[in-house]
Amino acid sequence: MSGTDIVLLLAILVILLVLIVLAIAETGLNRISQIKAQALADSTDSKAAHALVKLVEQPERFINPLLVTVTVLQTAQAFLTTILADRLFGAWGVVGAFVINVIVFFVMAESMPKTWAVLHTERAGLATARATTWLVAFPPLRLVSRALIGLTNVLLPGKGLKQGPFVSEQELLGIVEAAAEDEVIEHEERELIESIIEFGDTVAREVMVPRPDMVILPNESTISEALDLAIANGYSRLPVFGPDDSDVIGLAYTKDLIRSERDGRGDLSALDVTRPVRFIPENKPVSRLMREMQAGKFHLAIVADEYGDVAGLITLEDCLEELVGEIVDEYDIEEHGIERLPNGDYLVEGVTSIHDLNELLDGALPNDDWDTVGGLVFNTLEHVPHPGESIDVDRWRFTTEEIEGRRIRRVRIHALPEPEPDAAEAVEVTSTTDRHD
Repeated sequence: MSGTDIVLLLAILVILLVLIVLAIAETGLNRISQIKAQALADSTDSKAAHALVKLVEQPERFINPLLVTVTVLQTAQAFLTTILADRLFGAWGVVGAFVINVIVFFVMAESMPKTWAVLHTERAGLATARATTWLVAFPPLRLVSRALIGLTNVLLPGKGLKQGPFVSEQELLGIVEAAAEDEVIEHEERELIESIIEFGDTVAREVMVPRPDMVILPNESTISEALDLAIANGYSRLPVFGPDDSDVIGLAYTKDLIRSERDGRGDLSALDVTRPVRFIPENKPVSRLMREMQAGKFHLAIVADEYGDVAGLITLEDCLEELVGEIVDEYDIEEHGIERLPNGDYLVEGVTSIHDLNELLDGALPNDDWDTVGGLVFNTLEHVPHPGESIDVDRWRFTTEEIEGRRIRRVRIHALPEPEPDAAEAVEVTSTTDRHD
């Protein structure tokens, strides 16, 4: 080998070593969160840890320069390897060097260092943080990487890379589930995180008390009668009917009723102490409503449908329960909406949410045009069912157990057996034959 060949070989080896370091840096820095980096800085108080914090706080500052450097070095080593192989062995040497180069650089500069960085993330991040900081601070490299990203944003339609990496809601839920399975977070923490993520998609119609379940004060009621009704039902606020008993015109607060009763005005009309009430559309996001309740200092709103009729009512407690689960005080009567029977069937209330039932059954019951089990049965049958009438949906049989007027009170849910492949084929053949006949 001549002096030139030795220089080329040394250059290739140096590039290999640099690529190993860069592979460790790329994997290690990308896998460390800001919280973890800050914890390392607080515990070690080293320059490497503080450099690590600055890098992970703005990952776009190191990712692009790092990838540009890796691309340049990989291209350079392939170019130099080709020249060296041609000088030593000719055309066939170039072919052999190509195969060997792919194997060596994949194992040495990709697989091994990145696997080590995955297994030793903290050590990898701390070991490469300062070197990466020096690299990304190199002005020519920063200029080149910005120019290339600018070119990418021009070529790609839409937002390009200007908005950074994106994580979908489903991906985030998957991360939370994996963290719970690995015991990184507690089960209760996982449920709270999932509730917060889903909270933004919840609308008032899904959590409101429906119109048939509302306790409404008749228009002609006296203060004493209104107080009796409030105490009997354990409510601090009662909606008040208008003159025609078809619309809500205000709210009667129990504390106002008690004060008036003590002042000897129990025989007066409850309308004398009625306060204004807020009306909201049934598709109003619960997250926005809760903020309005906090700002406006009101705890109850009447939900109206698209025609202006009363559809239900929603309270601040209903909004909070979407985040933290059911809130039951000493005066509430705890109702079990879902009951597991000894034979494995479920007996559920008609007002049970389809979303809650899907979580229980691990199913995919449709909820596009309805929110409850009763709505699913009623809309699928397209008529008021009678007790014992059933439908089959998504491997489950829904049988009406109790009907009150036109309202489905209770439904039995039974798991259908899985169809055997041979039986399914036989049914399909029979159906096909019938159609031909």
